[in-house]
Amino acid sequence: MLRVGLGIQTIFYAVSLQYDWNYLFARTGHELVGPELPEALLSTQSPLVPRLGWLTAVGIRIGLSESIVLSIAWWLLVIAGAALVAGVFSRASAVVAWLVHLSAAKSAGFLCYGVDNFMTIGFFYLVFAPLPDRWSVDQRWQKARPQDRQLLGFWRRVLQLHLCVIYFFTGLTKASGTGWWDGSNLWRALIRPPFTGIAIALLELSYPFFIWGRRTRAIWLAGICTMHVAIGLAMGMYLFALVMVVLNLAAFAPNGFVWKICASPGANREQPETCREVEAH
Repeated sequence: MLRVGLGIQTIFYAVSLQYDWNYLFARTGHELVGPELPEALLSTQSPLVPRLGWLTAVGIRIGLSESIVLSIAWWLLVIAGAALVAGVFSRASAVVAWLVHLSAAKSAGFLCYGVDNFMTIGFFYLVFAPLPDRWSVDQRWQKARPQDRQLLGFWRRVLQLHLCVIYFFTGLTKASGTGWWDGSNLWRALIRPPFTGIAIALLELSYPFFIWGRRTRAIWLAGICTMHVAIGLAMGMYLFALVMVVLNLAAFAPNGFVWKICASPGANREQPETCREVEAH
């Protein structure tokens, strides 16, 4: 789920910036916000954070124009995303997508928002998670090792805890704002119901407590995914909604899906290994 979901996310991200890519990152003097200032500020924080300026500098040294280098970077995102969806060279594709996206996000620091942060988080876990998975093309010539299952469980657990921390403090931030106590946020929630409200704050605050239980997990997972889809459709934040749904499904959905498979007639004969794992869990 994480591999395919982030692959689709990467493709949509690149396509959404296709016509503005050079406008955002080229140093022509006519760009919206040039990369010089964000990259200069970034250098004061850490000189090791990747940025598109590194790629353009290397390209210029070997005789390539800046526009060609930026086009290559854009195509790298598209190709890496497509490779992730298919599961071809999964590890290398995840690394390329992570580095190119991170370089673009840091070079356009003033124009970034939550989707870039959560894509970076997703790529981090995908890069270090055991690959290839059973549904990838890579699986045909590179079999999974027995210890990969333990690593998969470890990284998935870390992702679950990471999401719990994110949602709890996001809900706490909403609840601690003055607008929640003087009634202004409640008024905005009542007149613009898709955007925000007390229900969202309660859903996020209670996420770390109810997402773990077998009886409540499906309810909270459906609620949080529905919230992101509604915000994406109502506010036009499609990429943000997609990456949050992908992270939540990758973290908490598989157990439910496997449980349904094992509960079906004949499942113990068809998938005995998977079902024994679920029973042990």
